[in-house]
Amino acid sequence: MNIECVCKAGAMLGEGPVWSETRNAVLWVDIKGNRLHSHSLATGANRAWALPEPISWVAERAGGGLIAGLAQGFAFLDPDSLAIDLIDHPEPDCPENRFNDAKVDPQGRLWAGTMHDPATQASGALYCLHPDLSWQCRDRGYVVTNGPAFSPDGRILYHCSTTTGEVFRFDLSEGGALSNKRLFVRLGREEGWPDGLAVDADSGLWVARWQGWGISRYRPDGVLDRKISLPVSQVTSMAFAGPALDRLFITSAATGLSAAERREQPEAGGLFEVRPGCAGLPAGKFRG
Repeated sequence: MNIECVCKAGAMLGEGPVWSETRNAVLWVDIKGNRLHSHSLATGANRAWALPEPISWVAERAGGGLIAGLAQGFAFLDPDSLAIDLIDHPEPDCPENRFNDAKVDPQGRLWAGTMHDPATQASGALYCLHPDLSWQCRDRGYVVTNGPAFSPDGRILYHCSTTTGEVFRFDLSEGGALSNKRLFVRLGREEGWPDGLAVDADSGLWVARWQGWGISRYRPDGVLDRKISLPVSQVTSMAFAGPALDRLFITSAATGLSAAERREQPEAGGLFEVRPGCAGLPAGKFRG
């Protein structure tokens, strides 16, 4: 399989890739580098914009523009002027917490997890932001949240507890309630830690493996289906992109690597592309 590093950004903590059909580009962020990145599928050109604060994720809005997870909380973000319009912060009393990952479900709701940045306390939670800009905490007790991802019919939500190696599966109601939390898969330490998630059109769940040198695909019954190895150890997330949604873009991180590890992994923090032989699902757009 051909694996290409399409953007050698050297991101400290590359995360949150999302396919923008309107821009014909993959958007992604460097959380600790305070940057929003864009990779054009038409030209292969890469751009980066500096933000005044950490940015953990972006998602497109159905009416245009972006919604982002910033240090200030949920915010609308103009991708041209980078003007910020703050919505709300779900955790104003948790200064050591930050957003870590988010996705929009088929109903246009945004699901975003928080984490304890020193990664020593289980103060992270999973939130649902509705199109009317109200929000609720839907699950808590995480040191590091990751994911989420949704089944093709929108009735299942997958979510990670990275530090325990667990990927959970919830039933998701039409109204946005979660129930029946159960373990979907637990990664062994030799496999790395589960990070970002993506679901393909055949209901396979793709899991990025932090310190695991690659990504894995699991069938809906939890059986490991395949693995794809990458030339970097800290693999963070992935998104299907392109008109046929058959191109998989994968983010990575360079933070915490020693000088020797950086020499071994010169493309750490880059954006990679692979052709996995399957198609993904369209990225949801926030309806608020």
